[in-house]
Amino acid sequence: MTKQLKEFPLEIKISFHKVIEQYQREVNEIESSISRKYLQEMLDYISDYPALAEGFNDLELLKEYREPIKILLDDLFPSILTNNEIKAASIPFHDVLFNKSKRLKQILANAGEDFELTFRNTDEDMIYIFSCIQILKHHYDFQIDVSRPLYYDIPDENGIQRHYRIAMNADFVEIIKKDDAPEISQEDVDRLLQNVDDSDLWKEKFPPGSYIFKGFTIVNLTDVTIDDAISELKTTLLFEEVNEAEELQQLQEIFRSIYKISDLRVGFTVFNHKEMIFERMENDDARSFILNNKLANDCETGICKKGFQKLIDSNTYFTISNVEDYLKENDNLLARNLAENKIKSCLLAPIAKNGKLLGILELVSQRKNELNSINAIKLDDILPYIVSTVERNRNDFENRIKAVIQSECTSIHPSVLWVFEKEAKKFIRDLDKDGLASFKDITFKDVYPLYGQIDIVASSEARNEAIKQDLLDQLEIILNIIEKAYQIEELPIYDQVKYRISDFREELLDKLNASSEQKVFNLLQKEVNPLMSHLKKQSAEIRELVDEYSNMLNPETGLVYNHRKKYDDTVQQINRTMSRYIDKKQVQAQEIYPHYFERYKTDGVDHNMYIGASMANKRPFNKVYLFNLRLWQLSTMCEMENRFYQLQEKTPINLEAASLILVYNSTMSIRYRMDEKKFDVDGTYNARYEIIKKRIDKAFVKGTEERVTQKGKMTIVYSQGSDEREYLQYIKYLQAKKYFGDQVELLKLEDVQGVVGLKAIRVNILYTPDSNQPDKVINYEDLMEELH
Repeated sequence: MTKQLKEFPLEIKISFHKVIEQYQREVNEIESSISRKYLQEMLDYISDYPALAEGFNDLELLKEYREPIKILLDDLFPSILTNNEIKAASIPFHDVLFNKSKRLKQILANAGEDFELTFRNTDEDMIYIFSCIQILKHHYDFQIDVSRPLYYDIPDENGIQRHYRIAMNADFVEIIKKDDAPEISQEDVDRLLQNVDDSDLWKEKFPPGSYIFKGFTIVNLTDVTIDDAISELKTTLLFEEVNEAEELQQLQEIFRSIYKISDLRVGFTVFNHKEMIFERMENDDARSFILNNKLANDCETGICKKGFQKLIDSNTYFTISNVEDYLKENDNLLARNLAENKIKSCLLAPIAKNGKLLGILELVSQRKNELNSINAIKLDDILPYIVSTVERNRNDFENRIKAVIQSECTSIHPSVLWVFEKEAKKFIRDLDKDGLASFKDITFKDVYPLYGQIDIVASSEARNEAIKQDLLDQLEIILNIIEKAYQIEELPIYDQVKYRISDFREELLDKLNASSEQKVFNLLQKEVNPLMSHLKKQSAEIRELVDEYSNMLNPETGLVYNHRKKYDDTVQQINRTMSRYIDKKQVQAQEIYPHYFERYKTDGVDHNMYIGASMANKRPFNKVYLFNLRLWQLSTMCEMENRFYQLQEKTPINLEAASLILVYNSTMSIRYRMDEKKFDVDGTYNARYEIIKKRIDKAFVKGTEERVTQKGKMTIVYSQGSDEREYLQYIKYLQAKKYFGDQVELLKLEDVQGVVGLKAIRVNILYTPDSNQPDKVINYEDLMEELH
């Protein structure tokens, strides 16, 4: 029998004085003569063993006093329950059990002679601190919550570990403080609770043997093998990967314990909501009894209509208690695979979150009726944790798919993401299988292209003018500082620098060329900047001028950045607003029919769209969707021009725009090229479209020097007569909606390199200068008058 711990704050005295005192009170109060006589006779018998009341610390005396202890504790350990209760008297925090119930004796006997009873996950320091906390509670009446349960792990006759939670009754305990024990104050308690892991501090305040434990405790053990296994499984599910072989095996063992079916098997099938198919898990060790050896299968042919309704629509259990009867009425993939695996009953549990099915947990048995709709409810407590785990793993896998797509393909538009996800899944399966994988080019065949641009007119000239003005301003400021310095100190170097600056100013006023900015930069670095350090020392006035000049410089370039900043800020604001607007409108356009869309910023905003059956997942395509999208594009670009000019009230400078749409009446193939990480047309013939896109805005109207794109007008470039008729109908409709005016031009274009036979419709745009008055529209000329 285990002896008392060497270091323990309590000196143990096993005593039954509180039980005896209780009986002595009751013998005078009890009304039943039979009960009173029994109690009196028992007290007389116990009086022959005074050590039971006085207490003893020799554990060997427990054997000597076994019979009187049993009689004394008979009311606390009723014989009628001894085969059911797992119960014993005990000394706290010691592996000492006595007066054990018959069931506990049998459990310990089954564990074997070599088995030693020990608390789970405890050490002597922890036990010492827990004992001190009991002193604080029972002697000092500090209300400290120590709710951590203690457990015994005891193997059964088959060697399977059983788990028992310990409930301790300390009603018959008295803790007595010795004279030499330190007094404990509230400050001491505060410090102890702040340092709960500092065993030396606890031993300082509660030295070993400084208190007397007099009494005994009663322990009740509850078999929590299944609950404990589920709890352990919850920990595994929440913090470990469940798709590893050992976790899947553990999952199967837990369900065998829950259902007490030694050969129960567990499987799992993933549900792909986007494609409405069942899929196998990515891990090869995971079984799927629905799919068996197949990688994926359509839902409607995979299971019966009733199973579909329960699992996918209602997210409720679907059980087959007798597979033989099910086979007689159903011929689907599930029925065939159950028969092939010699399964006689099965339980399919939906793993669903917020009404969305993520997958199906499969429990199968080789005997009929073992799994049924009644015992399905055993899963109710554990299923939420499986749902959380599956959801986390699904998110992790989707993130992994997205990571593959991002690394292999960069950003992909959501409308075609499903194709890349399929290829990414194949990539991951191949990679996990043998470490070799390649992400193939993605091709979409027979798609119609749409292209549009809203471009800032004469953007290069505006940018160059801003650069020129900044350089002139900077030279003028430097010249003013040097002239003031020359008035104070007539040095020849000042004259020389003034001459150089004047020379540069004349050159800039005449013409800004590619080398102008670099020439000024070199002048500043070599001659002006060294001079400025000297000029700051001449006078307070010049020092102030130099400081003001320095504050005007861009710290990165050392040049004045005023006019260019206004230009850059204006272009940035225009591009940001235009991009946000078309992105917002794209949400509506995707509802017409899913299509690929990309836009990119230059001096303005360009966009590409591709629409066709190959880009939509199992959705039929009709050209009416193309017509709708073309009309959407035309109206949206008119609205973007309006936004462009409405911005002019807030931008630092005023700029002007010209809009263009390219109509291409033939379908083409586009390919996502893995080496370039972008979509491009596929094939030599289709490359003509890209050539037109790049050169069309530079084309001239036939027989003139007039550019096809003009301020205040929408230009629609095409080559087929059917395109002309189609767009004239759109224009007529949008004229009625006050998008366009009545100035419609039909033009032929001069041939550009590699492109012949192009035509254009040009129509004037009507503008709404005040967004609060949408019905008030004006033409371009009136708009310019309002803005300027």
